[in-house]
Amino acid sequence: METKYLHSFIAVIEHGSFAEAARRLNLTPAALAARVKTLEEDIGATLIARAGRSVEPTEAGMKIIERARSIINETRDIRAIANNDEPLGELRLGVTTSTLAQLTPLLLKTVYVLHPKMKIFVESGSSSYLYQRAVTRSIDAAIMVQPLYPAPKGFEWEPVKEEPLVVIAPHEMRAADPHELLNNQPFLRFDRSMRGGHIAELYLRKHRIFPNERLEIDTLMTIACLVRDGVGVSLIPDWAPDWVNSLNVARLALPHNTLARNIGVFWYVHSPHSRIVRTIIENSRKLFPKSAGPA
Repeated sequence: METKYLHSFIAVIEHGSFAEAARRLNLTPAALAARVKTLEEDIGATLIARAGRSVEPTEAGMKIIERARSIINETRDIRAIANNDEPLGELRLGVTTSTLAQLTPLLLKTVYVLHPKMKIFVESGSSSYLYQRAVTRSIDAAIMVQPLYPAPKGFEWEPVKEEPLVVIAPHEMRAADPHELLNNQPFLRFDRSMRGGHIAELYLRKHRIFPNERLEIDTLMTIACLVRDGVGVSLIPDWAPDWVNSLNVARLALPHNTLARNIGVFWYVHSPHSRIVRTIIENSRKLFPKSAGPA
């Protein structure tokens, strides 16, 4: 039984369709289906049932999915251990979508200078999604928002970056009072189901600010572009100050603000990739020293 067939089976279940799993694995749907069929013939049971365009595991598939994940993880761990003096093999790193554009290029450049032979697979998604991926050890570490609950046994979350709340507004409003902007201008809200949006809502409630809400969306880059185009103002974590400044958008500090979104690395401390994950943590802290906030 080849591990690539197990990996293909897991991908189909996790992504819900042959088409999406094939895209993620850089295979044709036909090639992926052939792999799964070979695995089913080897095991002697049907593992996946089609339901329209989507798929779901059969009872047999449900029985083996966790064991299959363990085999894949152990195989990758063996490769890492065999190359212990130089972290070769593949590191699977999750990065929350909102920090992907700013952090990833800077961090990967630093890692490759230290470990030029390292192969890294980067997966993006929400912090809650990456948390589950890390707990099942489908990824080795996740750069994400601080979890709400204590980490499971064997896992740790190490802080690397603090993102205080700021008001962003069109450049011509750079001298305005931030509370007046939030009260009077059309408001572009960062999705309250996201940690940064929830923190923003806490700030608004605390200061009894009732904005003229125009939009609620979960993408910080889209919010910044809409602010640049004069659609409204927003209250968001200061996640990419250099990029926001490049849009010629004003970043306004809040009076007496103590709320911030904390970004860190969530990881399994006993992983054979522990050394490279610690390198990522250390270099992330160097790249993002505690910010002095908006000018």
